[in-house]
Amino acid sequence: MLAAGRGYMEERETGKQEAVASVREIFGLSGPLYLTAVDWENSHHRRSVAASLVQGVYILERDRQQKRQGHQSHASPWWNFFHFQLISPLIDDVDFSIFGAIYEYNSSVFEHNAPKYVIAFRGTLNKPDSRLRDLKLDIQAIRSKLHQSSRFQLAMQAVQDLVAVVGTANIWLAGHSLGSAIALLSGKNMTKLNYPIETYLFNPPFFSLPIECISNPKVKHGIRIARSVVKAGIAVAVKGQHHSSQKDDSFFVLSDWVPYLFVNPADHICSEYIGYFEHRKKMKEVGATKIERLATQNSIGNMIFGVCVRDCEPLHLLPSAYLTINMSQTPDFKRAHGIHQWWDPSFDGQSELHLFR
Repeated sequence: MLAAGRGYMEERETGKQEAVASVREIFGLSGPLYLTAVDWENSHHRRSVAASLVQGVYILERDRQQKRQGHQSHASPWWNFFHFQLISPLIDDVDFSIFGAIYEYNSSVFEHNAPKYVIAFRGTLNKPDSRLRDLKLDIQAIRSKLHQSSRFQLAMQAVQDLVAVVGTANIWLAGHSLGSAIALLSGKNMTKLNYPIETYLFNPPFFSLPIECISNPKVKHGIRIARSVVKAGIAVAVKGQHHSSQKDDSFFVLSDWVPYLFVNPADHICSEYIGYFEHRKKMKEVGATKIERLATQNSIGNMIFGVCVRDCEPLHLLPSAYLTINMSQTPDFKRAHGIHQWWDPSFDGQSELHLFR
């Protein structure tokens, strides 16, 4: 479902099934070569670098699968170009695939706002050596069970270990698709421990009814209002039995953490974030703030099936975020969900800060 590898990780195979690297894998052909001097104060530059480092993880795993080593490998330019070095790959303990990487910034010149370390996570790679494991994790994410996977636990341990050594001010988290779910959950957990980390989430999955796909704005808004009322009503009933104070509520604890979300309206996997935050604004405008504040922090599925929020928290529930929408025309879903769009020099984005207050 979260097949980030489709479309932009194509390969040509010979009769011996030996794959040749696609254009999309080669930094010199597909990377943001225009970023010869990164301005770390520039949001477009920061987004492009973060996305490129995530792409580096994809190519690390493709190099492993294709046994490309030395001069045949293609991963290193995706981080070397920006003066990062690979400190450690993160390896899944089930299929031994590379799902993440820890990078260190090695510039001789101090750069304000530049991260010292970046922990990046790839999404689903639709290739034989990784497909099955990745799809199983996609299903766990849909069921709000990603935190139970060993891959996430390995990722969380890596984040905690690095924070213990260097603190949070020098670290970025970044991920795409399934990888953004891992980064998002890691960021949430660290914030609850009072260690908020700057986080970049590309095409983060939003597991809900695809209301954003409805073209009629009145119908779309009506459905959202009805859903908010239903969610608020169920939440009141549930909290009557399992009440927790606002001070202890994990949703409110997260309200000061503002991850960067990057979504494409043509990508049904992440597009619902657009309506999620826009609807909150509209409900406030019509004086229904109390209903929406209660609705926005609950998932109908989790409440109906009696899932304990503390043990099984829906990924998509976010109090605050800096949301960037790709306004460029996207010809198909594969490109709308792909990572390459986020460093395109002709990128046309619309950004807005959403705070839960």
